[in-house]
Amino acid sequence: MKKTFKLGGVHPNDSKISKDAAIEVFPPVEVAYISMAQHLGAPAEPVVAVGDKVKVGTVIGKPTGFISGYVHSSVSGTVKSVGPMPDIAGNMVMHVAITVEGDEWCEEIDRSTDLVRECNLSCEEIIAKIQSAGVVGLGGASFPTHVKLNPPKGKEAVALILNGTECEPFITSDDRIMRERPMEILAGAEIMMKVLKVDKAYVGIEENKPEAIASMKNAASQFKGIEVVVLKKKYPQGGEKQLIDAVIGRQVPSGALPIDVGAVVQNVATSLAVYEAVQKNKPLIDNVITVSGRCMAQQHNYLVRVGTPISRIMEAIGGVPKDAAKIVSGGPMMGKAIANIDAATVKANGSFLILTEEETVRKEESNCIRCGKCADACPMGLEPWLLNKLSRVGGRYDDLEKERIFDCIECGCCLFTCPANIPLLDLIRINKGEVMKIIRGRAAKK
Repeated sequence: MKKTFKLGGVHPNDSKISKDAAIEVFPPVEVAYISMAQHLGAPAEPVVAVGDKVKVGTVIGKPTGFISGYVHSSVSGTVKSVGPMPDIAGNMVMHVAITVEGDEWCEEIDRSTDLVRECNLSCEEIIAKIQSAGVVGLGGASFPTHVKLNPPKGKEAVALILNGTECEPFITSDDRIMRERPMEILAGAEIMMKVLKVDKAYVGIEENKPEAIASMKNAASQFKGIEVVVLKKKYPQGGEKQLIDAVIGRQVPSGALPIDVGAVVQNVATSLAVYEAVQKNKPLIDNVITVSGRCMAQQHNYLVRVGTPISRIMEAIGGVPKDAAKIVSGGPMMGKAIANIDAATVKANGSFLILTEEETVRKEESNCIRCGKCADACPMGLEPWLLNKLSRVGGRYDDLEKERIFDCIECGCCLFTCPANIPLLDLIRINKGEVMKIIRGRAAKK
């Protein structure tokens, strides 16, 4: 029997129209623009200067805090500039621009496709390699992976869960790597199991990816303690708490973390990056990005080097389609519109979705009819109608905290299901940010 999470959820059209597009290697560009803020936490500090020569894999940014990460050059050439540039949201972020000259890689990186499974490193040495390779979560949050694999004292993992659900419509990058590189993904899982000292790992994959399921099951037969779990198709099953519930039947309490119920969740792409970091000495300098949209003549899954201008990707598909109205980073449920097409890719980019005017126009809002559908759909057990009401009043932060606005995962299920077309998530997202600031400020004073 296929599993799923118990609370809420919706069933949007999965629109996996790019699923049969094999991964294509996107060529290096003339100039790469590499952000120092590619991870959750403190941005990295540039350690190169204008005129410096770098290779693929050279460290160009070092972490500045406990939750931070290394940044590496994805190209070889000469540092052109170091300074702030606009990111995809238009925010000014420190970047290192590199003029590309050839394609010279650091000597220690193993570029062969030979599978390496034997790992005699200690847990501490493995974590150090993952950290020095700049590996972050590739499921969207970009949390530094070495931190996640080193639970705080008193917290013990019982299982590793690989997230292969890819429940967001249109995105197929994880689907493709599970089809094309299953052994490396599971070799990465094997390494993380060693670090976490667990003998069980699960790979959760939704039922709409039969080829990926078959590929991963075949690979899992060659690994001890790794099981592929086929899940019902339901959004947002890729959320950590929802995936834990679906796979091992444990519910993460409000305000708690997955490790509090013994689970560590990593995306399948992160597992691949862990394998490459530990066994191939390859830092995280590229990732698979789906480029999709119904207005496109052809769909793509590109292996793109970090720092590639999005405009160059659009050129590669023949230019932005004439009837395109919006380009979204991510999917239609949780993705965000790109404000600056000249911005460059970062580690966690998984998809660029091109939408037409018809696909982006919101329907006219009407009055709430008190149907409760938003509450039924909320996978966190919240009451979005109430959070929206409190948010519209303004300044009701104590009440919003009491109603657990901080538990909102911004999945958009409430917006998707509302028959009155109320933009429930808009104000909830803004006020959640304000409540989180208050909570962090309160904690800092203790």
